[in-house]
Amino acid sequence: MSLIKPVCMKCQKEIKADEKVLVQLKYPKRKGFTEIKAYLNLEGKFICSECTKEIK
Repeated sequence: MSLIKPVCMKCQKEIKADEKVLVQLKYPKRKGFTEIKAYLNLEGKFICSECTKEIK
């Protein structure tokens, strides 16, 4: 169970499990990191699928 709930940076909607999202983040300096979800939650900015459609 994750304590951090990812939300869309445009509409503030909570991101659900298995939902397709666009993630904006810096390419990591380190290699071999394993905690993908933790890294995304700490460093990433999420855009939900509905807001992604508006961008295109």
